[in-house]
Amino acid sequence: MADVVRCGWCGTDPLYVKYHDEEWGKPVYDDQTLFEFLILEGAQAGLSWITILKRREGYRKAFAGFDVEKVAAFNEKDEERLMNDTGIIRNRLKVKAAINNAKLFIAIQKEFGSFADYMWGFLPDKKPIQNPIRSLKDVPARTEISDAISKDMKKRGFKFFGTTICYAHMQATGMVNDHVADCICR
Repeated sequence: MADVVRCGWCGTDPLYVKYHDEEWGKPVYDDQTLFEFLILEGAQAGLSWITILKRREGYRKAFAGFDVEKVAAFNEKDEERLMNDTGIIRNRLKVKAAINNAKLFIAIQKEFGSFADYMWGFLPDKKPIQNPIRSLKDVPARTEISDAISKDMKKRGFKFFGTTICYAHMQATGMVNDHVADCICR
């Protein structure tokens, strides 16, 4: 039997392989999951994704199971609790951004009906983009669509959601399929 082919970025770490096989690139329309990835992608800025994946459960506990309403209601006491939580990346700017972004996430839900409708509305026909990826070097760090989403979110006040983070969010939530052509998940 031939070896199973996966995207090279996931390597052999079991956590990374599970994430690659079960989540990355699979379309997400659930607002709670989209909020989870918004928090996690913002935390990842400047770090490796595996660093965040290893702390994912810590984030789940620290951020009220990724309940956007609860996170939006966090106060200074919660911020200090988070700054002392070894289960997450203790960066004050990222912690403040997560709480701020939760409030803005709710505003988008009210305006568009759901955060999913807002995000997917940037895509042609609201369908995932199937990129022709032959090797990792074909994977872009950003696109015109991630530029547009990021610009709109920045205008709304979101932090830690530049075009590169936005594109990573699009990959994670299946708005784009960047699995290499011969990957088992393609």
